Amino acid sequence: MSFLINLVRNLLGSIIALIDLITRPRKLKRSVEAQQQVEIALKNMALYQFFACPFCIKTRRALHRLNLPMEKRNATKDSAFRNELEQQGGKIQVPCLRINEEGKETWLYESGEIIRYLEQRFS
Repeated sequence: MSFLINLVRNLLGSIIALIDLITRPRKLKRSVEAQQQVEIALKNMALYQFFACPFCIKTRRALHRLNLPMEKRNATKDSAFRNELEQQGGKIQVPCLRINEEGKETWLYESGEIIRYLEQRFS
């Protein structure tokens, strides 16, 4: 039974991901210098995610719209990123944004909170 549920979940997630690729919003335009500053700031961030998770897709759409080429880490079973997420972040929940600034590491969960943070910081 769990095999069937996983199959349906992955199939639906893949369909949602395909629709996302087809209907992507336009990227935010910045000057070359401003984009370089954004990309420097993004080196201290990483998004832990699953490819077919609807909340991760929502977050990736926001990254695309805000023109934020951030490192994405796939937290699938048996991956080093999943272990990192659990051990350092405290739980296996995606999407999760890891922010490492001024020697302080923050793990931000929930797609809505992540998107709000990114919009306030980079819009």
